[in-house]
Amino acid sequence: MSESKLRTQSMDFAVSIINLVKLLKEKRESIISNQIGRSGTSIGANIREAQYAHGKADFIAKLQIALKEANETGYWLELLFKTNYISEAEYKTLATACTSIRVMLISSISTAKENDDGKK
Repeated sequence: MSESKLRTQSMDFAVSIINLVKLLKEKRESIISNQIGRSGTSIGANIREAQYAHGKADFIAKLQIALKEANETGYWLELLFKTNYISEAEYKTLATACTSIRVMLISSISTAKENDDGKK
């Protein structure tokens, strides 16, 4: 999986999350919107930070943080759906995008760890 595809998808996902937060704020929902706004945009920020990591360990750590943020975002999406703040269609679209990013992150982390182990 190419790093640029991961960066592009995480940026697109962050835009979707920001638009979702705008809608949630219009509905006067602030607790979950603040949480998902932070976690959903943090994914791409950590992926971007990994580009300029201080070595392989830092690179892996940044991607692992992005993965944790993606997992948290998935939780908030499910909670928004179960509390009827978003429709099933919205949930499925956003959850699928989030899962896709998680899969790419897991693959990237595994590859980086394999390459790191091979150098020892």
